[in-house]
Amino acid sequence: MKFEGTSAYIASEDLSVAVNAAITLERPLLVKGEPGTGKTELARQVADALGLRIIEWHVKSTTRAQQGLYEYDAVSRLRDSQLGDARVEDVSNYIKRGKLWDAFASDERVVLLIDEIDKADIEFPNDLLQELDRMEFHVYETDETVQAKQRPIVIITSNNEKELPDAFLRRCFFHFIRFPDAEVLKSIVNVHFPDIKDRLLSVALKEFFEIRGTPGLKKKPSTSEVLDWLKLILAEDLAPEDLVRDGTDALPKLHGALLKNEQDVALFERLAFMARGRT
Repeated sequence: MKFEGTSAYIASEDLSVAVNAAITLERPLLVKGEPGTGKTELARQVADALGLRIIEWHVKSTTRAQQGLYEYDAVSRLRDSQLGDARVEDVSNYIKRGKLWDAFASDERVVLLIDEIDKADIEFPNDLLQELDRMEFHVYETDETVQAKQRPIVIITSNNEKELPDAFLRRCFFHFIRFPDAEVLKSIVNVHFPDIKDRLLSVALKEFFEIRGTPGLKKKPSTSEVLDWLKLILAEDLAPEDLVRDGTDALPKLHGALLKNEQDVALFERLAFMARGRT
């Protein structure tokens, strides 16, 4: 069971090594990197490449670790008891399975994605340590222990918004997805837009990397954003010459696909103003 990327996902050699090492070690793969570098998509492509079902748990700021195991709806049970509902005799009627329970209960091996774990409270990763380590947890309301029938391939993503606990990090295999260089990015683009003209792509990527490398940029455009930009360029049927910026017009064409806040737009407008002042 080896992952080497897919026709829809260009995986670097070190990323493939990381995925396969985590599978061999039977440890969660913790993937970090700036937003838009394909961390979430990696889990989907691993599942596709290995022919496995994927279970996705998208973490929010309000998500609690317990929700990944199960939730007990005591309020509904109390209401039903007041109404004389016979369902109250079986507490399991009020147990809602979480994503980890679904992964553990699967008869076949699955890929479990825990997406953007750094969005949750700092204690969230520690609250999952034992469950991910032992691949089991106890349901106190029914006095049963849920054990994984097949150990899932666990892929955890983080945007580095906050530090993760050392005890959690020790139990993971870690990989940082670096932003792709020009050649790798060109390969990624060709997967999505196989008919794009070479000259248009070369000029677009040259402009993109210049924009991304602009000092003072608050949010650098990512892989997903350059793909959106190129999609618009193709839809508008722009020529390579249309993409070249001069000193009086520092904002790129269709800049809303690349620049995601007013500070960065203002930065490029200031650069254009300064350039006009020098001419």
